[in-house]
Amino acid sequence: MTEQRETIAAIATAAGAAGVGIVRLSGAGCRVIAATLLGKAPTPRHAHYLRFRDGDGEVIDDGLLLYFPAPHSYTGEDVLELQGHGSPLLLQALLARCLALGARPARPGEFTERAFLEGRLDLAQAEAVADLVAAGSEAALRAARRSLEGEFSRRVHAVVEGLTGLRVWIEAALDFPEEEVDFLAAPELQRRLHDVSAALDRLRADAGRGKRLVDGLHVVIAGAPNAGKSSLLNALAGEERAIVTEIAGTTRDLLREQVRIDGIELTLVDTAGLREAPDRVEQEGIRRARAELERADLVLAVLDDQAPPPALPLPAGVPVLWLHNKADLSGAPVHAERRDDGEHLWISARTGAGLDTLRARLRDAAGLGEGSEGAFSARTRHLEALARGARHLGAAAAQLHQGAGELAAEELRQAQDALGTITGRVDADALLGRIFADFCIGK
Repeated sequence: MTEQRETIAAIATAAGAAGVGIVRLSGAGCRVIAATLLGKAPTPRHAHYLRFRDGDGEVIDDGLLLYFPAPHSYTGEDVLELQGHGSPLLLQALLARCLALGARPARPGEFTERAFLEGRLDLAQAEAVADLVAAGSEAALRAARRSLEGEFSRRVHAVVEGLTGLRVWIEAALDFPEEEVDFLAAPELQRRLHDVSAALDRLRADAGRGKRLVDGLHVVIAGAPNAGKSSLLNALAGEERAIVTEIAGTTRDLLREQVRIDGIELTLVDTAGLREAPDRVEQEGIRRARAELERADLVLAVLDDQAPPPALPLPAGVPVLWLHNKADLSGAPVHAERRDDGEHLWISARTGAGLDTLRARLRDAAGLGEGSEGAFSARTRHLEALARGARHLGAAAAQLHQGAGELAAEELRQAQDALGTITGRVDADALLGRIFADFCIGK
């Protein structure tokens, strides 16, 4: 347990359906404040009914007092909860009384930060608390709960354990260079390296899916002019959001629309048609479209099925779903087909044909397809840490191939440190302010 910290207080919840509000406190002074309000020492984990009074003895409100002594509390410190009526004025008066008794206002996220510092949660679990509060769908809620229960952290720890085993092997080989056997070239070491790399790849894929569940899916609609991009946006949004005409170049800027499809949070972005445009305004729209494509989770590349497919300048590394639109005019059957460049769907944005299949693909891309029951929540910084770890692990494999054991060991150490930033197993001071500043008051 860390050193005692000053007592903090915050209004944890405003009035809800039951009209109840809570003032929550954490820190070493909770027992004294509880005894002052109650007029006697509080019984741990017992609901005391009382009248809350101010410093002059005037009644503020009546409600319940619950005291949770350390370490058996959310923060791992002494915690006090005061439950009263949900009126904001009453809660503010009760909070003011607690502040007068020695508490100070809590910063956003400070309760969860203290839980982390007391070892009650690791950093990934702490962030899952905020994801749980902000969840916009049942799938995101379940994913945040799994991260809070430690699923993501366990997966990270498993990879870290594998990296530790590799480091131990290589360090032992470096410590005994006189041995006749070349331990750095041993097949067992290569097998272990392959297994750790495969586990990290699976973790990166699952974490990417978890991030999409938390943040929603960023889908960019791209294609040549008049392919039906705006019609597709309107069809998916369920209303006329984009202007649709037969004139090429009608869409000149990005049009964003937040929609929910089958429980999926989607940011749909309609873009200017990709072509060589003489108009400076349209050129700027095309430039913005290309920049947006680089940030996409998924690109819906819309093709006019009545015309030869154009060469679309799509970014490498971004998943693409090819949509052959206007199938009702071309006479092509509505179906799906797997090709070397990805999956192709034949649809009609005008009639709605094939859109059910498209929605199913969007569910898969958002992480709600097969295997989604094991999903956990993740954040951008987690993906960045996993990517750094993967780069260092790949560099370690290259160094081992060249027989440079010392350099391979250093790359493995850096890979381990990168993954350690996810759970806070390395020095996390630089991360704490940025992470917990996004939390709400009372968490």
